[in-house]
Amino acid sequence: MAYVRTVRTGSGATAVQIVHGSRRGARDIEHLGSARDEQAIEALKAVARRRLAGGQGELELGLDPETVTTVGSGPLQIVSTRMAPLWDALCTAYDQLGFDDAVAGDEVFRQLVLARIIEPTSKQDSLRVLAEAGVDAISYATLKRRLQSYADDAWRAKLAAACATHAGLGPASLVLYDVSTLYFEADAGDGFREPGFSKERRLEPQITIGLLTDASGFPLMVEAFEGNRAETTTMVPTITAFMAAHHLADVTIVADAGMISDGNMKAIEAAGLTFILGAKTPDIPYVVTEWRRKNPDEPVPDKLILIQPRPAGPSDKRRDQVVYYQYTADRARRTLHGIDEQIAKAEKAVDGKIPVKRNRFIKLVDAKKSVNRALETKARTLAGWKGYITNLPEPTPEFVIGAYHRLFQIEKSFRMSKHDLAARPIYHHKRASIEAHLTIVFAALAVSRLVEDRTGWSIRRFVRTARRYRTVQINAAGQLLTAEDPIPEDLQEALTRIHRRERAH
Repeated sequence: MAYVRTVRTGSGATAVQIVHGSRRGARDIEHLGSARDEQAIEALKAVARRRLAGGQGELELGLDPETVTTVGSGPLQIVSTRMAPLWDALCTAYDQLGFDDAVAGDEVFRQLVLARIIEPTSKQDSLRVLAEAGVDAISYATLKRRLQSYADDAWRAKLAAACATHAGLGPASLVLYDVSTLYFEADAGDGFREPGFSKERRLEPQITIGLLTDASGFPLMVEAFEGNRAETTTMVPTITAFMAAHHLADVTIVADAGMISDGNMKAIEAAGLTFILGAKTPDIPYVVTEWRRKNPDEPVPDKLILIQPRPAGPSDKRRDQVVYYQYTADRARRTLHGIDEQIAKAEKAVDGKIPVKRNRFIKLVDAKKSVNRALETKARTLAGWKGYITNLPEPTPEFVIGAYHRLFQIEKSFRMSKHDLAARPIYHHKRASIEAHLTIVFAALAVSRLVEDRTGWSIRRFVRTARRYRTVQINAAGQLLTAEDPIPEDLQEALTRIHRRERAH
């Protein structure tokens, strides 16, 4: 036994289904599609009745007899199919960021950016992604011709301006800065792609990427540098260029201790900028030593903060600074566990039980090996402590430490760009094409962050879920009808949040 039924979907459309039942009560539901207008619904019902009749009889669509042509026994023709929920949502996010206005309606750039979010692949293969999405894509010749424009500094500056406007940056806004590297499977450097320091310990040529974001991790600017350029020399040029482009008198820079050199500190001060930086602690700070002297037998309280002012001297060309040292029990536990493991390995290496490997607690004097107990004592004393230095006038410890901890947001953006958007320019070799590729990845990252902020979903989950639902146009008896898959409630709510104009963070 089988019959046709209609069901109201969460999006307000009407779904047409064939229900196959049995005497035992089991049911199998065949979904034919959904539509919003009466004619399309009647067309789907006609398809359902035709299937139940085994292809016999005429297909009655309830259309004007003068417009009806003989359909025959064949299936209805699908004129077009597209990932409407996904593509329309990404287009909305792209437009709300102001990118369409920034690039003067360049449709090629829009298609490359959104295709990268749907499925990161080569520029040539992105045409296949666009076709699967139901988008009338440009030709590959047009793509290659337009790609050169996206490498221009002026083009990227327009996108950065749109991002700054969206982020609502103003004087003394917090901006996060960090760097990463992208490697190339090449044998030798070429002046831009060069071997350099790699956190992944890779030996191939690479480039250095500097990313500037707001406090939430929303991207503001990306810059590419030579792969052998020191990370500490990339921060000031990126930030000063960004401030000049957007006429910002001051911003507060937040960066990790590894990004800071004496030259950076002086350059930041010379530019009149404020900062919150991770403080390097090569020695035990005076305030920690004093606290321990006054409390020799007490355990350090969790979340204890000690303050060490660094006033500027008469000859110092800087503002007054202050360093906050915070102790956390969890950080101490993890650090001490690591020290215990390294000391155990150092002792075995000194005793000749295992080969000598890289270990900071092994001291070599001529050919004699020993465990560096002085360094061990210092490391155990510093376990659990973290320093934060700032030149802000009279900040609270909570503000300084909280701002520094926002750096995980820029790390999230780097992870998204490297993994979800496949930022590594595998298919590019010339600097101009690499720069163009990074511009596209930067714009895709901004759109992705907006989608994540609005929906609370990861971009990977949103794309994977939304791409399954399509809008289909059907030629029924010479009339063009539109049908769509019913959208589940959770996805419909996510789509609604994206299409709202208010900013969600």
